[in-house]
Amino acid sequence: MLDQIKGLHHVTSMAASAPVNNHFFTKTLGLRRVKKTVNFDSPDVYHLYYGDELGTPGTVMTYFPFPNIGRGRPGTGEVGTTVFSVPKGALGYWADRLTSQGVDGLQAEETFGQKRLNFAGPDGDGFALVEVDGDDRAPWTENGVDADHAIRGFHSVAMRLRDEGATAELLKYMGYQELDRKDGVVSQLIVPGGNEASTVDLETMPNINRSLQGAGSVHHVAFAVENRAKQLEVRKALMDTGYHVTPVIDRDYFWAIYFRTPGGVLFEIATNEPGFTRDEDVATLGADLKLPQQHKHLRPILAQHLEKLED
Repeated sequence: MLDQIKGLHHVTSMAASAPVNNHFFTKTLGLRRVKKTVNFDSPDVYHLYYGDELGTPGTVMTYFPFPNIGRGRPGTGEVGTTVFSVPKGALGYWADRLTSQGVDGLQAEETFGQKRLNFAGPDGDGFALVEVDGDDRAPWTENGVDADHAIRGFHSVAMRLRDEGATAELLKYMGYQELDRKDGVVSQLIVPGGNEASTVDLETMPNINRSLQGAGSVHHVAFAVENRAKQLEVRKALMDTGYHVTPVIDRDYFWAIYFRTPGGVLFEIATNEPGFTRDEDVATLGADLKLPQQHKHLRPILAQHLEKLED
């Protein structure tokens, strides 16, 4: 069993409109845009990152907004819900805030002993806020949400699977342990001693069709390791177990490896280093368009092509 993985690093999804996506995460959810860059493989498409002040691993939601992409079809083989942590007693505030801003799909419930508020993103994305006692991560409060209510970062992700068996075994090999089980169809796993985003739920849905990716779909979920040395240890162990893992890829703000899970979800293992301040000061994170080295010559073209975003 591995002990290098410490919980979630980031979650990457797809959207249909960069301005709408940017407004939702900064003005509605109150997160900080910590990086404005482009897709490594499609530089005419933004890659936007939202999180806390520094973009700390375990807080960062990232998006590829492909203009006018069709909506995804929810189903199995994907992350169905991305869950954020908020303080105890904050859900009433969020219900009022999200309702006033026209957010769809609000539904309050209690699961695994925690109160949560489900809601949909602009592209039908599945989100939830869950009240967590004692999450002492410092929130970003410069976008209109005060510290008593602001999002702390991720709590968990919920994966929809036709059969949880092989994915559960993989996660246990990655250091997760089953914490609880609900109605025989949802299992909750956690990394002991991990970061605050150390939980994964597995939802078994044997009669649901497979998902089709599009706007509102999670592209991949990334797990955090401290550094490149730990990442290489994980890569070797996964390959020795029979997984097809990519070579290490430099993503400018972290190093990444990817592999497809038995249940169909794309996993990434990402390093906590070097972080989002490698090319911007803390005070100005996310303000300017930052381009990967291989795309810097495209700046004049991209400046004209990419849609303007609110600060």
